[in-house]
Amino acid sequence: MPSLKEVRNRITSVNSTMQITKAMKMVAAAKLRRAQDAITQMRPYATKLNELIATVSSNTEEGSKSPYTQVRPVEHVLVIVVTSDRGLCGAFNSNIIKAAQALINEKYASQAKAGNVTVKALGKKGDDAFAKRGFTVNSNHTGIFLNLSFAQAREAAEEAMESFIDGVYDEVVLVYNEFKNVATQIVRTEKMLPLVADVDESGANHNVDYIFEPSEEEIILELLPKSIKMQLYKAVLESNASENGARMTAMDKATENGGELLKDLKIMYNRSRQAAITKEILEIVGGAEALKDS
Repeated sequence: MPSLKEVRNRITSVNSTMQITKAMKMVAAAKLRRAQDAITQMRPYATKLNELIATVSSNTEEGSKSPYTQVRPVEHVLVIVVTSDRGLCGAFNSNIIKAAQALINEKYASQAKAGNVTVKALGKKGDDAFAKRGFTVNSNHTGIFLNLSFAQAREAAEEAMESFIDGVYDEVVLVYNEFKNVATQIVRTEKMLPLVADVDESGANHNVDYIFEPSEEEIILELLPKSIKMQLYKAVLESNASENGARMTAMDKATENGGELLKDLKIMYNRSRQAAITKEILEIVGGAEALKDS
């Protein structure tokens, strides 16, 4: 049985850890509220924009001529993996990394074998994980969450879009966590480029007869790039909310586990203390009996 000093030290350590986990939970909760508001406001706009793009690009010649809709044989692939910069958020990062690795192994195995799969990491955890796995990692926008804004996401999207147009990559895929609630995040895999309208996913009405003002060409040139940038920005906002939700849940569970451990340690401390007192009493009684015998 551990000594009283050892048990007291462990109790002090657990109490200190619980104070940290409680503080981290409160910080995550405050950040989650802001992140949740941001993604809630973004979703209707992004959904409507995607519906509009699906309708316009499928019904117009300009949409099919856009460089962002050109389908080529897939030889070089860019996988954009959205993780966090920090840990202590449960399985948030590991789920994304596993999903991205599974996607590469199942869909892009031949490209990966030829060394033609590049991972663009948005978040330091993804950067570290895929660098260790031997992938070519683009770390230009690893610190996107340090100052999260549309400008940051736009730069990352524009870099991928330019690479696609230049033929550096034939396909760009996005892997991220979608925020459902505090305890649940859903891993999503979306094709970012080429931009192909999917009626089933978009739910758009392709029979809508639009009147274009200004010209059809100007609208397509403006909307298609914007929709791609918004897709990445929405994924980053979803991931940010998911990260804070996951961290809040993880810290809450850690605090609960600390409380259970504290109960066990206090029971152990009381037992050790009682054993020490009993031992002292027995020594006193034994000494008194020895004096009587003498």
